[in-house]
Amino acid sequence: MIQKTEGVKLNNHTDLSDEQFAKAFKNCTLPPNIFNHEAHLRLAWIHLKKDGLEMAITGICDQLVVFVNDVGAEDKYHKTLTVAAVRIVAHFMQRFPTNNFFDFIVQCPELKTNFKDLIASHYSFDIFNSEHAKMGYLAPDLLPFD
Repeated sequence: MIQKTEGVKLNNHTDLSDEQFAKAFKNCTLPPNIFNHEAHLRLAWIHLKKDGLEMAITGICDQLVVFVNDVGAEDKYHKTLTVAAVRIVAHFMQRFPTNNFFDFIVQCPELKTNFKDLIASHYSFDIFNSEHAKMGYLAPDLLPFD
């Protein structure tokens, strides 16, 4: 098990295997400073590979709430953005199937570099600054995820 206080300095989520990464996140032992945008995408990819879409959405949302509460960042959780991100990752996984997240993200660089534009193609309003979108899931009003 990876502990925050173990003295092991992790510089990036890439220092961990998929199993270690998912377990550390679930157990709230993943240092929050390495849980960046790419790490969010990786978590979605791992859950989607293992559990499928609906279970991945539920699992990630539940685990994120626990994680942000554990690290004192409750204000960072955003329900619509979380669900939308999982659905977008699922869409790209169908187009670019691979058994390795790092190969996947190389094939789909827009997930890292153009994520806000991907979100904007589904919503006519700014979900990033919407309290309603933050607190509960709002379905896209422009382009459905399905």
